[in-house]
Parts: sequence; C-alpha cells; structure tokens
Amino acid sequence: MTGAKRTSTPIRVLLAEDQTMLRGALAALLDLEPDITVIAQAANGREALKLACLHTPDVVITDIEMPDRTGLELADDLKHDKCSCHVIILTTFARPGYLRRALEAGARGYLLKDRPASELAEAVRRVHAGLRAIDPALAAEAWSSEEDPLSDRERQILIRAGEGRSTAEIAVDLRLSEGTVRNYLSEAIAKLGAANRIDAARIARARGWL
Repeated sequence: MTGAKRTSTPIRVLLAEDQTMLRGALAALLDLEPDITVIAQAANGREALKLACLHTPDVVITDIEMPDRTGLELADDLKHDKCSCHVIILTTFARPGYLRRALEAGARGYLLKDRPASELAEAVRRVHAGLRAIDPALAAEAWSSEEDPLSDRERQILIRAGEGRSTAEIAVDLRLSEGTVRNYLSEAIAKLGAANRIDAARIARARGWL
C-alpha cells in the first residue's frame, strides 16, 4: 500500500473486537502512533454501533465474527445510518466472498490479522484520506471468484441454521412463519447444491458467503 500523508489532528479510531486481549493489544499498538488515537472499544457489533453514534469516530476497525451483529452487518448499519466514519475489516478470513461482501457493505479497508501492525496504522491513514486499503491479490481474486447466489434473508436463515437452531427458533428470531423459513432454506439448499441445511451452511461459510 502506498503511504498516506499524516494528519496534524489525530485520527479518532473505534475498535470492535470480541477478544479482550487482542482488542487491548491493538489499542495499545495504535496509540503508539502520534497521529492516531483510540477513542472507544467495543466487544460486539451492537455496542460498536452505539459507540460509533455516540463518539463519531473517523475510522472504525472491526472483526467479522462478533456477537450481536457481525462486522459486515456493522459496516452496513453505519452505511445506512449515513455515518461519516470509514470502516476497516480486520479478520483472519482471506476469502474472496468475505471481501466482496465487505466492500458491498461500504468498508474501505480489508486487512488480515497476520499482517504487521505498521500496515494497520497505514491502512487507517489511507481510509481516513478517502483511499482504500485492501490486499491487491485478494482483491483481484474476489472479483474473479464465483458470485454469491444467496439473498440477505437466505443468508440470515442459514447462519442460524448452521448454529443448530430449529425452524421454529429461526422463525421467532426473524419474525417469520415456519413455512416461510422452510421455503428460504429449501431455496438456499438448492442454490448451493447441498444435502441439507447444515451442509448448505458449511458450503456457504467456506466460500465466505456467511
């Protein structure tokens, strides 16, 4: 990534990461940068959304898999709430499907957790300057990979099915009828060529679609 110019006013960052030790380490590393300050930390997606609205950070750094809304759902929430902050996804998932969904949700950065800390700081500067911070090889792979065939509702239902929830539980959670849930599951299973709902969830997750 090409370097971005440092700002005279510190870039205000919100960190969303459910692993307490990792979240603390990231905050400490970023606070060592003279032009970056971590103003808030969240342990889940719902808390992150609340803190983003309260503190209006410049940049939100979020994991993908978190309780109470994923990082992808958080990015989409922030986009639809028309928040001025930029989102960086920081994850272990080097999967094209996840990157595509992150960009569609409005994220401007996508970094892997095994990269040097200096790259995260530089990514913060780049997205704050209105640029993108994405691994070029992963980006090229994402746009040449198979397109996600699932609808948002099918994805929501498959996520819950993969967690072992029953049709009745999913229906209550999403405020749908059990018949509607079964129909969505059948469509998703057919699209993925899966044997059953658990197999469908496994296939979709492996391809970065959940």
